[in-house]
Amino acid sequence: MEPSAVALDFLGELRRTHSCGVLRAADEGQTVVLMGWVHRRRDHGGVVFIDLRDRDGITQVVVHEDADPAVHGRAEQVRPEYVIAVEGKVAPRGPVAVNPNLATGEIEVVASKVWILNESRTPPFPMEEQVDVAEDVRLKYRYVDLRRPHMQRNIILRSKISFAVRETLYAQGFLEIETPFMTRSTPEGARDYLVPSRVQPGSFYALPQSPQIFKQLLMVSGFEKYFQIVRCFRDEDFRADRQAEFTQIDLEMSFPQQERVFEVIEPLVQRVCRSHRAAGSARVRSGGPPRGDAVSTHDLCPGDAQLRHRQTRSPNSAHAPGGGSGAGTGQCWDAAGGDPHSRDRSAEPQGARRAEGFRPGTRPARVRRFQAPGTRLPRRDGQGARTLRDFF
Repeated sequence: MEPSAVALDFLGELRRTHSCGVLRAADEGQTVVLMGWVHRRRDHGGVVFIDLRDRDGITQVVVHEDADPAVHGRAEQVRPEYVIAVEGKVAPRGPVAVNPNLATGEIEVVASKVWILNESRTPPFPMEEQVDVAEDVRLKYRYVDLRRPHMQRNIILRSKISFAVRETLYAQGFLEIETPFMTRSTPEGARDYLVPSRVQPGSFYALPQSPQIFKQLLMVSGFEKYFQIVRCFRDEDFRADRQAEFTQIDLEMSFPQQERVFEVIEPLVQRVCRSHRAAGSARVRSGGPPRGDAVSTHDLCPGDAQLRHRQTRSPNSAHAPGGGSGAGTGQCWDAAGGDPHSRDRSAEPQGARRAEGFRPGTRPARVRRFQAPGTRLPRRDGQGARTLRDFF
């Protein structure tokens, strides 16, 4: 190991008071201790600016030479991706210096102490949102790649979604129960990954493709409601929608009915979507109801759901139902030429709307039931009509 070119400080009893993404103008005057990675460093002679980064965001740190030459000299030794700690006071930025692109853009921390906790070589690529670098380089330096804000947001979002799933299902009386990974091979839709047994030569365990047998045993055993965020393994060829290992939300219920399944899944999907929005993700580009409305998933007929799906995927709004206004979607029309969504259906039996035109195992027929290929598709924005073939 090469000797360190910079004298390092020990953390000791030093504790940070705030993360780098939480300070605001209301915190002006507070003395804070921040710790993180040096995202950028700018040396303006008598003043050194350091953008300090952790998983919560970035805070600008300012070190003035006239305030303390020793601290300024320490800041001059800092380079990108060094791990440092800073103590200082929160001060407002000038009106010209405010950065609207940062949550902490109205303030900066005027440093009175700087600790260099660890140094770093020059990283193989910058810690930016998007980088133009080969995938094998990113994988070789995965620990560096995962520091990028884009990658960290993805993993943090995954964690929040897992929490939202657990929170929602716990509230509905489900029990999270772990099932074994090392089991015997069972007939499923793909090949199993096999693990040889050391204590029983010639015998093998199989990694589960799904917890199917175990969750059925749990139902027979009287647990009634089970769920698990579980890792599954399938020995398949890699494709866009196939991976050797993946995570699924696995559910099983006793005494189920179609309505009971909807009552479980709909709040779950809505809660996951809310956690996605709270994480700062982009708004779904669809012509559906406004953001605050709760959409009942089974209130969409299959044809309408297909068209909305195509609309959200299309990068060109001209190819989406409702044009670029975002106000309209393709409608489903019954055999008589009327809109089934416009009829008064309050007197119909519960579940009748969902059952209309629904035949399991006949996916193409479900779309044709509402809109035959080649027929004209109504538009709500008055910009003309396109055929269903334009979307499929």
